[in-house]
Amino acid sequence: MSETTTGASYAAAGVDIEAGDRAVELMKEWVRKTKRPEVLGGLGGFAGLFDASALKRYERPLLASATDGVGTKVDLARQMGVYDTIGRDLVGMVVDDLVVCGAEPLFMTDYICVGKVHPERVAAIVKGIAEGCVLAGCALVGGETAEHPGLLGEDDFDVAGAGTGVVEADRLLGADRIRTGDAVIAMASSGLHSNGYSLVRHVVFDRAGWSLEREVAEFGRTLGEELLEPTRIYSLDCLALTRTTEVHAFSHITGGGLAANLARVIPDGLHATVDRSTWTPGAVFDVIGTAGRVERLELEKTLNMGVGMMAVVPAESADAALTTLADRGVEAWIAGEITERADHSTGAALTGDYAS
Repeated sequence: MSETTTGASYAAAGVDIEAGDRAVELMKEWVRKTKRPEVLGGLGGFAGLFDASALKRYERPLLASATDGVGTKVDLARQMGVYDTIGRDLVGMVVDDLVVCGAEPLFMTDYICVGKVHPERVAAIVKGIAEGCVLAGCALVGGETAEHPGLLGEDDFDVAGAGTGVVEADRLLGADRIRTGDAVIAMASSGLHSNGYSLVRHVVFDRAGWSLEREVAEFGRTLGEELLEPTRIYSLDCLALTRTTEVHAFSHITGGGLAANLARVIPDGLHATVDRSTWTPGAVFDVIGTAGRVERLELEKTLNMGVGMMAVVPAESADAALTTLADRGVEAWIAGEITERADHSTGAALTGDYAS
């Protein structure tokens, strides 16, 4: 019987259920490492379960929710054949949005979409997600792996995730807490994190014509290794800060850059000034800017410029905040202050020139 007269099947359409089942078995080991006491059951159910009675210790618990992906950084992981770090990027993008309001991340779910299920590859992605959850102190309670033959190439994939956290209502952080004279503390990024990779890819591939294997002296490693550096996860560091000193607000520096993200937590009538001279951006920012002849303002509204998270604290709490972060191995510094807003000013602005 010819192929055209053989009955249709899911496998013939390009979906391998057995490969998907094997991927689930391979990832279970990593998911178990993220388990919190409140998690019920294991991987494989239709829904992840979290014992909400743990929230009884809160007077008025507010649930926080966030969802995100990692953008075109996944294409670099695909090109390099490195799949066990991109999951940490995913977790960082989700949980550090949760912690901005002071919420403790409780659990995450993930969605992995592939052109063809390669079980070991999917398991490597989940390994990275699980490692990120451990760093964030949250559980990975479930997810979905979808095979989309015909829509994606066999080696193509994308990842997304959603997270839930909780914060006591009277400890909710945000713009209403910020006051004139507050200090703005910057926390160093691990590199590009997971933003602006469309610009980065355009610069290094289209403009400069570089390969991912190119050794870059400024990095002390290959271009690909630098670009795949995982996003730093700040959630436990930020939560520690709220326990040891007064914090008014956090700002997660993601798409849109430092000034635009900081402005999101600045109330009407106040202005945040951040002094560039308080830090030197990592080499990757200068290399991208130079290779693509990217103007500084374009870089700053696209990339994090070496700052992944900012905290706004009372001026008298700044030293204690820096001590807490230093004890946790987080490079941090006072980068600016909160002042009254002039009629012509925006919510936040960068001033001066970067330290050399």
